[in-house]
Amino acid sequence: MDDIVELSVAECRDLLETDTVGRVAFVTPAGPRIVPVNYALHEDAIELRTTAYSELGVYAPGHEIAFEIDQLDGVHRRGWSVVAHGVCERLEQPGSGSWTSDRPADAPRPEPWAGGVRPLWLRLPWRELTGRRVGDGHWPHPVVSGRGRGY
Repeated sequence: MDDIVELSVAECRDLLETDTVGRVAFVTPAGPRIVPVNYALHEDAIELRTTAYSELGVYAPGHEIAFEIDQLDGVHRRGWSVVAHGVCERLEQPGSGSWTSDRPADAPRPEPWAGGVRPLWLRLPWRELTGRRVGDGHWPHPVVSGRGRGY
């Protein structure tokens, strides 16, 4: 088995840019929850949309949450994972608050796969961004900063 390799913050950020689906972990009065979400990376924060009445919309804002993405290859026994930790912020609905006035028109926006209206925007400016990978020397994950530009 190969050693676990710690990824730099730049590598973690690069990997966050390769996907639009991750998982958010948060705590409710009934205990911990982990839910899949669509997300977009904007500056040094992860943004997502949900409904105000969802468990995520009710219990995450103002509290510590974790966000995770990964890629696993069970056949070759290799994979990587990136985890962000921080306090979840509730953003004003786009168009109704000042945060959109400073936001470039071409900034990435989370596009939920789930049907229905998802007007509540949440933001996770990470306090900590960590990642790890394990696998053989030929690792087919996306090119990331600080490592060679080939696979």
